Amino acid sequence: MGRAKNPTLTSPRTGSSPVIRSLFAALALVTAAIAPAAAQDAATLRIGYQRSSTLIALLREDRTLETALKPLNVEVSWHEFTSGLPIMEALNVGRIDVSADVADTVPVFAQGANAKITYFAQEAASPTAQAILVPGDSPLKSVADLKGRKVAVTKGAGSHYLLLAALKAESLPFKSITPAYLTPADGRSALAGGSVDAWVAWDPFLSAAEVQAGARVLKDGTGLSGYKRYYLASDDYAAKRADVLALLFGKLKETGAWVKAHPDAAAERLAALWKIDAPVVLKANARRSYQVEPVTRDGLAEQQTIADAFRAEGLLPRAVDAAALPVWAPPTR
Repeated sequence: MGRAKNPTLTSPRTGSSPVIRSLFAALALVTAAIAPAAAQDAATLRIGYQRSSTLIALLREDRTLETALKPLNVEVSWHEFTSGLPIMEALNVGRIDVSADVADTVPVFAQGANAKITYFAQEAASPTAQAILVPGDSPLKSVADLKGRKVAVTKGAGSHYLLLAALKAESLPFKSITPAYLTPADGRSALAGGSVDAWVAWDPFLSAAEVQAGARVLKDGTGLSGYKRYYLASDDYAAKRADVLALLFGKLKETGAWVKAHPDAAAERLAALWKIDAPVVLKANARRSYQVEPVTRDGLAEQQTIADAFRAEGLLPRAVDAAALPVWAPPTR
């Protein structure tokens, strides 16, 4: 397993700032609802996911992961969360073992809070899967036109970093806009109701707003944000169950390839699971790579850029070395 043995590559597990502490304190009620780690059977793989976790959603539906794990005498339990940060906190305190995909910014904030997590897989960059949206009839034509405007964004999400990067590319400070920190559902409502001038969204919310409400992309992540999706494990689980991670990695890779090779069938299955129109899912899936691959330290360069950007805005308690988190690697054949 590719864990770093050099202690200088291990991020310090010290205290965190009030900003990060308050984020994780708000998650306590969520993680308390999960079965205590000490009472959990060691032969059960506990997976944390969000409703929109595409590849995990498909594996959960067809139960192929359970079948594949039977020879290892490992069962699976599934734990749904509303967003990525609660998943990271659950990993950190040992309530779950692995996470479904989370946005690139999520591990950065978790690392800022000294979470004991290990990268074990990533989806290759999907820069067009998040974008700054405006109403179809908006007079705004470029990011520069956002100056002095009110923009809805989900705080700490990948879309938040996209907004930072887009403004920086136009030599505009973040304070040149008025942020409205909203959930995706509230952001879409605010855009439709005219209470904000723009909204930064990711798929499938992005595609839904385009298809169903006629929203227009002002700027996507091309050239600004790669928008990789990461899968993580708790440090303890990564150290003890390389065999399970290797199997899960293979199933994720296989499922991602199936989605891209069978777009219509994948859209139909996911539409039924998510209660979203199939054309919306089809459009969203076309923007995602779903190319599951190993994480490398060299490949974490953009994670460092993200960390530095949020640190500059005062949202991270300390400087973060993004390459210092442990990285698990699948066995080579």
